[in-house]
Amino acid sequence: MKFVILIIFLSLVTQSNLGFARKQSPVILPLKTKQISSPPNKQISFHHNVTLTVSLTLGSPPQKVTMVLDTGSELSWLHCNKTPTTPSTFNPLLSVFLPCNPVFFTHMQDPYPGFYGNLASDTFHIDNSDLPGTVFGCMDSSFSSNTEEDSKTTGLIGMNRGSLSFVTQMGFPKFSYCISGSDSSGILLLGEAKFPWLKPLNYTPLVQISTPLPYFDRVAYTVALQGISVSGKILPLPKSTFEPDHTGAGQTMVDSGTQFTFLLGPAYTALKNEFLKQTRGVLRQFEDPNFVFQGAMDLCYRIELSKKVLPPLPRVNLVFRGVEMSVSGEKLLYKVAGETRGSDAIYCFTFGNSDLLGVEAFIIGHHHQQNMWIEFDLAKSRVGLAEFKCDLANQRLGLGS
Repeated sequence: MKFVILIIFLSLVTQSNLGFARKQSPVILPLKTKQISSPPNKQISFHHNVTLTVSLTLGSPPQKVTMVLDTGSELSWLHCNKTPTTPSTFNPLLSVFLPCNPVFFTHMQDPYPGFYGNLASDTFHIDNSDLPGTVFGCMDSSFSSNTEEDSKTTGLIGMNRGSLSFVTQMGFPKFSYCISGSDSSGILLLGEAKFPWLKPLNYTPLVQISTPLPYFDRVAYTVALQGISVSGKILPLPKSTFEPDHTGAGQTMVDSGTQFTFLLGPAYTALKNEFLKQTRGVLRQFEDPNFVFQGAMDLCYRIELSKKVLPPLPRVNLVFRGVEMSVSGEKLLYKVAGETRGSDAIYCFTFGNSDLLGVEAFIIGHHHQQNMWIEFDLAKSRVGLAEFKCDLANQRLGLGS
């Protein structure tokens, strides 16, 4: 699932500083999207074509790093050992390494690497403040399904609700981001969003369970997906389709580290069939059973290269408890770079099948979060949404593009 990488160091893992809360004033940072090319073959392996990145400084002396923002991860980590595939690294000159044996770190999703390394702590520099003692993983060696992405970032910053996540260590009760759909930019706000031009958000509560289950991530931003509609037509699916089962499999997570949105098999099949039905005569399906974009997106179309604007498309609404997320227009189809058939470009539906990834969850990716103000309220255990032109936010905050 992941996702956008922001990297920061996690603080020392001791009883005295786990769960500590540093009082911070709101901080605004620019977000950038970074393109990652797809391989030219038909069966495109799963990886992220676009990640959300933030440039930060950390360490003593301060070093600039480019990190992926990931609300689906807890531990932040950095490449600390320069290799041909990871030229962008952090040099832990004065970092404090914690007294433990080397640790093998893994991610809940395949696209991000597993790695051997150590826990370390160092100073994170933000908004003219020095924040010492932040704990992170210092990666010595790794295996990854996407070496190109590794080469363009220094690491990943974990932003979930776990005790070692960056947002928890820094003591921010909430954070927000807004991703532009037009100019590859956005903003990340750590703290309270108090802007007169931001309209009120609609909130959906986080789903929380008290009993640990093997396939339920209790520190993810899990929300209650209750239904899906296409042009107002509710898909005829039982409520149980969207509910976690007795093992915890089937939760719905809001994830900045995943580009697209992935639905479990029954929901994906119902959405795919209804979208096909409503676009018949409007779009020409690309019928090649060997072409599956990113290993999980098997509904694609042929659209003439000469067409600069997509035809009108049926709106897809994701219905959560208390709020809906609307996906329309260009957010519904993604042009696959480098793929043409005759005079046609190949576009794929931006919803994929979680079953094909081997992921037992619904994942709401950042592509469908474009031009929305998304707030993660840890203090009140909720996620807030409001449609907003994010390029205007950049302008009003003086961040540029």
